[in-house]
Amino acid sequence: MEHFKTQNLSFTYPESDIKAIDDISLTINRGEYIAICGKSGCGKTTLIQHLKRAITPTGKTEGDIFYCGADVRLISERALAGEIGFIMQNPDSQIVTDSVWHELAFGLENIGVEQSKIRLRVAETASYFGIEHIFHKPITSLSGGEKQLVNLAAVVAMDPSVLILDEPTSQLDPVAAQIFLQAIRKLNSELGITIIIVEHRLQDIFSVADRVVVIEAGKIIIDDKPENVGEFLNNTGSEMMYALPSPLRVFYGAGKSGIPPLTVRAGREWIEQEYITEKDIGKKQTIKPDVKQKAVVELKDVYFRYEKNGKDILNGVNITVNRGEFLAILGGNGAGKSTLLGAISGTNKIYSGKVLVDGKNIKSYKKGELFSNKLALLPQSPLDIFAHKTVLEDLLEMVSGVSDKKEKEQIVAKVAQTTKITELLQRHPFDLSGGEQQRAAIAKVLLAKPEILILDEPTKGIDEFFKRQLAEVINNLRSEGVTVIAVSHDVEFCAEYPDRVALFFDNEIITSEEPAKFFSGNNYYTTQASIMSRGIFNGIVTTDRLIERLQKK
Repeated sequence: MEHFKTQNLSFTYPESDIKAIDDISLTINRGEYIAICGKSGCGKTTLIQHLKRAITPTGKTEGDIFYCGADVRLISERALAGEIGFIMQNPDSQIVTDSVWHELAFGLENIGVEQSKIRLRVAETASYFGIEHIFHKPITSLSGGEKQLVNLAAVVAMDPSVLILDEPTSQLDPVAAQIFLQAIRKLNSELGITIIIVEHRLQDIFSVADRVVVIEAGKIIIDDKPENVGEFLNNTGSEMMYALPSPLRVFYGAGKSGIPPLTVRAGREWIEQEYITEKDIGKKQTIKPDVKQKAVVELKDVYFRYEKNGKDILNGVNITVNRGEFLAILGGNGAGKSTLLGAISGTNKIYSGKVLVDGKNIKSYKKGELFSNKLALLPQSPLDIFAHKTVLEDLLEMVSGVSDKKEKEQIVAKVAQTTKITELLQRHPFDLSGGEQQRAAIAKVLLAKPEILILDEPTKGIDEFFKRQLAEVINNLRSEGVTVIAVSHDVEFCAEYPDRVALFFDNEIITSEEPAKFFSGNNYYTTQASIMSRGIFNGIVTTDRLIERLQKK
């Protein structure tokens, strides 16, 4: 039975001549698990927002949308409220109450469910998701992963028949993301809930999806089973190949054809069967020598807490970052990574220890001096740094020391081209997709021309293609002596580009290693390529490196 059906659906945002989605006809059957992917800004979010009428964006819509055979325009919003669940990227943007139990009950209260039934439904849902231990906790005390799980539970408590998710794991660490996506899979397989999910991190959903829908420039280029999608993208030379899970990329990168491995396990078995007659212990990946350079950021026994009598969030943190170095910091949601960046930038005032920037105690810098071409910070929420009605206005205000308007616009145009936001300059920052907001925020930070660039989740919500471009931008900055410190949950990105990777755990940095060494020994904070090749080829932690090794066999 058809659950959703769109016919020739198109949409254009106000003051735009480009269709965000263009003539999309898509059928989703009841109980299916549908993964939707594509580059940032291709129209994924716009499409799924049309399936939830209450959040459909303002603009010109053409075509038809049917829900269970009926035109959605003829169905009351109240009738659809509980039927169609929607999970957003940012868990904080969806939570409306102050405690977990109240959040689970809130939606049911809104649609008029009796109190006795609410209590039963809330109890059942909390037990199903295993969140009894946080049931009475305030929302503010939860980690990002816990908040998103509460969001999911609150939606499921309303007994939806379809669940639509817009990059729900973009702000979650690898472990929390797996737990969340396992819960989604369980809802589909055990309760028969239809799943429609938009994701950039396809490695966790590609193999379990019934169908994968790839969108490019507002149009569907393929809608098929996962294995057929991989073959199509490979045969057409599509850039979307970079977004595929490592097993598929390695299979096609090695020049193979036929039925590809969709999981890490299948990929490892394929490598062992086709390439290995006995354990082929290859040479370790070459590790660049540690070149001693001038330290530009030093933390010495740093302690910080938000409340005078509260728990230490930073507990004796020590780390040194050299000029031109790219350091990535991994760690779980709520571990204190963003707090650490705040201490480095001076926005969090430490109560013990020292933070030195260019050998000078951060407390000795005058007000505003540190952020005047010395240091720039990209916050976790990109919207925090936008203050104007258009992206262009926000970027122009960052150009200092230039009085000529035309010259300012040329500088902005160059950065906009670098970050792929030229077509977004006249848009309101709040009207952009999550990935577009992130690219615009990166552009604004780059215009500050800092000597030290601090990035909090820079790859959040952006596609694999811009990640590569971002890495190129970072490498160019480093060649000019700029130091980059980034907090990230993106292990694949961290394995490929930084000089060092540190793990933040239990309120301190417990290790700091070159990527090949760091990821080779881990089971959870590691890459698909590492797991696929471990014990067969040593020291390989990136997909490109594994492809290169297999091509030599």
